[in-house]
Amino acid sequence: MNEKEKLLALREELNQHNYNYYVLDQPTISDFEFDTKLKELEALEAKYPELADVNSPTQRVGGAVTKNFETVVHRNRMYSLDNSYSREDLLDWEKKIQRMLGDVPLQYTCELKYDGASISITYENGELVRAVTRGDGVQGDDVTNNIRTIKSVPLRLKGNDFPQSFDIRGEIILPFEGFERMNQELIEIGEAPYANPRNTASGSLKLQDSAQVAKRPLECLLYNLTGSDLGISSQYEGLEKARVWGFKVPPASKLVNSMQEVFDFIDYWDIHRHDLPYETDGVVIKVNSFQQQEELGFTAKSPRWAIAYKFKTEQGETLLESIVYQVGRTGAITPVANLKAVQLAGTTVRRASLHNADQIAKLDIRVGDSVYVEKGGEIIPKIVGVNLDVRSTDSVPTVYITECPECNTPLKRNKGEAQHYCPNIYECPPQIIGRIQHFISRKAMNIDGLGEETVALLYKNGLVKDYADLYTLTKEQILPLERMAEKSADNLINGIEASKTIPFERVLYALGIRFVGETVAKKLATHYKTIDTLAVAPLLEMITVDEIGERIAQSVIDFFSNATNRVLIDRLKQHGIQFVLEEKEQIVLSNTLAGKTIVVSGVFTQVSRDELKQMIEEHGGKNGSSITSKTDYVVAGDKMGPAKLEKASKLGITILSEQEFLDLIG
Repeated sequence: MNEKEKLLALREELNQHNYNYYVLDQPTISDFEFDTKLKELEALEAKYPELADVNSPTQRVGGAVTKNFETVVHRNRMYSLDNSYSREDLLDWEKKIQRMLGDVPLQYTCELKYDGASISITYENGELVRAVTRGDGVQGDDVTNNIRTIKSVPLRLKGNDFPQSFDIRGEIILPFEGFERMNQELIEIGEAPYANPRNTASGSLKLQDSAQVAKRPLECLLYNLTGSDLGISSQYEGLEKARVWGFKVPPASKLVNSMQEVFDFIDYWDIHRHDLPYETDGVVIKVNSFQQQEELGFTAKSPRWAIAYKFKTEQGETLLESIVYQVGRTGAITPVANLKAVQLAGTTVRRASLHNADQIAKLDIRVGDSVYVEKGGEIIPKIVGVNLDVRSTDSVPTVYITECPECNTPLKRNKGEAQHYCPNIYECPPQIIGRIQHFISRKAMNIDGLGEETVALLYKNGLVKDYADLYTLTKEQILPLERMAEKSADNLINGIEASKTIPFERVLYALGIRFVGETVAKKLATHYKTIDTLAVAPLLEMITVDEIGERIAQSVIDFFSNATNRVLIDRLKQHGIQFVLEEKEQIVLSNTLAGKTIVVSGVFTQVSRDELKQMIEEHGGKNGSSITSKTDYVVAGDKMGPAKLEKASKLGITILSEQEFLDLIG
């Protein structure tokens, strides 16, 4: 064997040893032997640079430096999961599924829910080409250099039956043992230890030097394949295939045939999760069949075919030292408890939400009480009770504030609403700052170089009093600000200028109209096309738009009825902000389906579902997401859910086969 052949053989051998150690947890050689072989490979690669390979095990040590992480749009959106906290929640979820699918057999895949940083890794022809953080689900940060250093992530897949191109999703986690070792090293040199494994794992992905990431004992646990032409038909089959291809898929996953078996899985892991080497906070239950998953589809935020069951979290008891009141960007008042520090689920808790006046009264929460704190499914801990046995005899009931803590305006509370709010919309500082912070946020105008702290700084220095003022800022005005250097000032000005190209639907969301989130903004922008048309739309017309109810419509009308808001929009127009929907070029082959709403359901043989939907639009029709009285046709493929078929029949909707649809459009 010559040296070049030796080089290639060593790569193959060391990749296998990495797999045995980091994926199978079954090492077959000592660390010393591995390091010796690795040094031999490094020497050969230095001698034959023409044989360089980014997937060589020598590249696992990192070294690439990333100054700015590129934002990448996910090929397939990364949805979040709906949470459940009881068996009743799971049974209700199952009933919804059965209503949509009809009386068909259901299997579920149960998996542990890992508490780490979500990642999407793309493989092309069996090689790792990109790794992207979850971000907002639509786009995330390219952290490929850092992910390559994690030894449980395969750089090249095993076998040859993997799809040509696919994404695999998982969690980057930091096992307890590695976390404790990292903290011990920090303590020994007099540095503050890390707070918890999850945040440390997440922060590791954004380290600029991949060599530093390589030093951290991170692992990647994979749980979901995404893409087209995967060659698999179910979630459980996908997990088994992923193991064969070299991915670290935890062995706890289980295929079950009933909700009772789901409960058994939950009961077992509620006890045994404490034996795991890493954090898990629940169980994820997924409908196993990919065909049934496709039938169920997605809501705006999450898949209908999956749900997370959250284990009951640890509860702690501590002292309530004070209550403060925060003002949100919509004027809503949120009471917050300041607590004596207490450890909960691996984190130090010093604050907890008290929600509203009713919650304080219901629990009779008072300053000086010993309170029970829980970190349930929410990010912010909450107070769930008071230890009355130790309450002081001179304790005084909490009296909820009557004036805004920021501007002293008398608070209001609308009938039927739980929260008090400050009505001083345009002069209350936290509301002004909050609206601007929302305007510049990633999902809205996404202004690079401008963060929440800088917005507050601009306001306090009298440079902005609304979001239209951002477009009048000059470099000379912002340079004197604290921590504002030449380059950061340039970035801010350039970021503001670049935001003028943000499309209308995101601008509409950025305006901060109450109840108008991302999805609603897209619906309104698509329907009305321009801000001027939307501004004069009557309520009765607006509520006919898909997913727009009376509450949303009235809020939109109230927003445009306000003279201050109209002036703001006029000023934004003058600065070149996009208030007209950019019409994408649409190929129109005919008007055969003009005015028709069509729902596609089932599996098709001649063309794909996506191709069918494209054909509907090309012939003047509109794709419907669900069967309603407004549906004109249902194109029914093989394995269409019986519940959908029954609903279409009851409503008298014309049901077309695949061939009948193709004949209809010629």
